[in-house]
Amino acid sequence: MLEGKKILLVITGGIAAYKSLELIRLLQVNKASVVPVMTKSSQQFVTPLSVSAIAGSKVYTELFDLTAEAEMGHIELSRSADIILVAPASADFLSKMAQGTCDDLASTLLLATDKPVLVAPSMNVRMWHHPATQRNLNVIRDDGIITIGPNEGDMACGEFGLGRMSEPSEVITFLINFFKQGPLSGKRIIVTSGTTHEMMDPIRYIANKSSGAQGTAIASALADLGASVVFVSGPSTAATPPNVDLVKIESGREMYKAVLDELPADVAVFVAAVGDWYFDEVAEQKIKKDNDRSPVLKFKENPDILRHVSNLKENRPQLVIGFAAETSDLHKNAETKFKKKGCDWLIANDVSDRTGVMGGDDNKITIFTKKKKEDWPLMSKKSVARKLAAKICDALEL
Repeated sequence: MLEGKKILLVITGGIAAYKSLELIRLLQVNKASVVPVMTKSSQQFVTPLSVSAIAGSKVYTELFDLTAEAEMGHIELSRSADIILVAPASADFLSKMAQGTCDDLASTLLLATDKPVLVAPSMNVRMWHHPATQRNLNVIRDDGIITIGPNEGDMACGEFGLGRMSEPSEVITFLINFFKQGPLSGKRIIVTSGTTHEMMDPIRYIANKSSGAQGTAIASALADLGASVVFVSGPSTAATPPNVDLVKIESGREMYKAVLDELPADVAVFVAAVGDWYFDEVAEQKIKKDNDRSPVLKFKENPDILRHVSNLKENRPQLVIGFAAETSDLHKNAETKFKKKGCDWLIANDVSDRTGVMGGDDNKITIFTKKKKEDWPLMSKKSVARKLAAKICDALEL
């Protein structure tokens, strides 16, 4: 059942738009609430009045609608639902999604949302098989968009083949399974996050500026796809996701022990900015300032969690992912680290002050694998998390 779920339904142009009426009815039968959004072309096939009457809700159609913006701005609209469902999704709209176009309300909502997006494609068989459409599908799937269908069968144009929108009952079944388990259901994933505090005396420590935002977003995105997430977090300013098993730590050595205690796991994602060193001796009392000389502080190297787990003979996760936070020579330093650590993927990002990444809302990453190097554009940390979660699903062949 979909009881209590709020679905933002985007209806795009095409003959299959008529199926949206049945889809809305079935969503309501399953106790979900529906907020409809219609593109201009979809209104050539079904009327906003029909959709509104069945949904029992206002239909949103215009980006520049003062009344709608006053009631619920498009940013809030894009984030107020549990998911966004595009059904039907026309070839034209898939192209818009792939290009990041936002010239109407529907496309703008998809760029502004931080919620999962599902699409049910619908188009002519030749349009479906066209290389441009397939390229667009690959792009949006890489962005973490989930596709439902299409089916094979007779089409309104008289042709036969792939391109028919999935039947409303099939979409409902997919949604129920999506909310019930997700593609990562049954998978155990360890995610480390935040910084570490290496104590010098009872009140002072060394640390870094990591907010924990990226690790938190990744843990949440993986949990949204059904994974059982163990969230090993050091000090962080980001709120802990409600759907993870939290293990709180302070120091790098505590994080090392916590990770080993939580193995085995299917995947390990080491996002935390762990301090490289800790103090050999921690003073029992606050170290007082001596005007004659500075205190002598001796360091020891923290355990290398990523390298240790990557090279385990037993209980090694199927996929080990590390992060490399660099302030100069990003690719060179990351490639060197990737070769030394033995992990499957290394995600590098520039955290120098000029980027604002550490402690900010956005991130720009490069993924190093044994086969290739993949540069991602600047995007929100939540978007990075959703896209990475989708990539993990592909790597596990789910």
